[in-house]
Amino acid sequence: MLASFYGGGPRKYEPNSHTANGERFNQWGFTAAHRTLPFGTKLRVCFSGCAVVRINDRGPARWTGRSLDLSRGAASVVGLVRRGVGTVRVAILGR
Repeated sequence: MLASFYGGGPRKYEPNSHTANGERFNQWGFTAAHRTLPFGTKLRVCFSGCAVVRINDRGPARWTGRSLDLSRGAASVVGLVRRGVGTVRVAILGR
């Protein structure tokens, strides 16, 4: 699954400071955006490292070709920040 990350721009929060489920966006949290998975679904995401994230937002846009957007905190742990985009292994852990 192709993934990227969001958060950590020039502002403390992204332009939309709330996620699709109404939570305040925390760039250092272990959360992710997916187009169709139910909110609250937990995923184990691995690249060069692994992290457990919770789906709390919608995205990324279909035209990007990506299936998952990780928060900056989760992307840091799995090793995606330097590359920006990468193919990750994902396992659904449940809700």
